[in-house]
Amino acid sequence: MTEKHFTMLSNLGDIETFIEQNKLAFLYISREACSVCHGLFPQVEELMKKYPKIATAHIKADQVEEIAGRFSVFTVPVLLLFVDGKEYLREARIVHMDLFHEKLDQIYSHVVGAN
Repeated sequence: MTEKHFTMLSNLGDIETFIEQNKLAFLYISREACSVCHGLFPQVEELMKKYPKIATAHIKADQVEEIAGRFSVFTVPVLLLFVDGKEYLREARIVHMDLFHEKLDQIYSHVVGAN
């Protein structure tokens, strides 16, 4: 599997541009003081290696306070997948990796398979 790089995004403008410029855009939203966020990130990072056509980004909500209002983020971590700028998948707080993987597989094969 290829190395997967998560782009750090630190303002709303960059986040909007990231979503607009990538057919498949994935956001991992966390906070510094969130132990669940720190524990889950390596698992998500590993899983995303299986999806080379998904652009990935990490946002620290502590640095981008307006992320809460823009994406209705009330808890962390939040995992968001956008397809053509539209939110297709959202997982928050307690993420069951096997279910998340299944949902991601379905969307990915549908979108990438259609190309």
